Amino acid sequence: MIRIVIAEDQGMLLGAMKSLLNMEDDMEVVGLAKNGEEAIQLVEQLQPDVCIMDIEMPGKTGLDAAEFLFEQQHNCKIIILTTFARPGYFERARKAGVRGYLLKDSPIEELVQSIRTIMDGRRIFAPELVDFVYEDESENPLTERESQVLELVAEGKTTKEIASELYLSTGTVRNYISTILDKLGVGNRIEAISRFKEKGWNK
Repeated sequence: MIRIVIAEDQGMLLGAMKSLLNMEDDMEVVGLAKNGEEAIQLVEQLQPDVCIMDIEMPGKTGLDAAEFLFEQQHNCKIIILTTFARPGYFERARKAGVRGYLLKDSPIEELVQSIRTIMDGRRIFAPELVDFVYEDESENPLTERESQVLELVAEGKTTKEIASELYLSTGTVRNYISTILDKLGVGNRIEAISRFKEKGWNK
């Protein structure tokens, strides 16, 4: 019997998934969580074979929980089930040892088969997500200097402090920041930092 924990903050979806998976002869849902913190607690307490996690949840996200469990070397196999086909999320999931990354619009039969495949030691990633990630999203559009400026912005440094550290004028730094916002297609510094980190370009 494959023992499963589900972490999902939408109550109706959580209940539906539990009912559908429990209909399978070789599966049993042993725990339900509404956020990443609860998912970690249930995995530690119940030692399930599989934990199916949404990404966007209150408090700790599914990716936060997956990274924590990976660092703690838990044997539980993590499957991300999400509406978000974002390259940065996918890359974080892969680095956290996630065994499956599926989109919520997939049929339940696909999820069921994926669980069995993952239990056999293989990984399952949604084909459309892999195509999306490797199409043209992997290249950092910023120059080395622009990346350096944005990383200093992310550290909380002011324009004046960045100018001093890089031996530039404050006007030049402002120009760099304006160019960065244009290239990343965002409206402010916070969005720029978020997008930069999400893509994994700050590594």
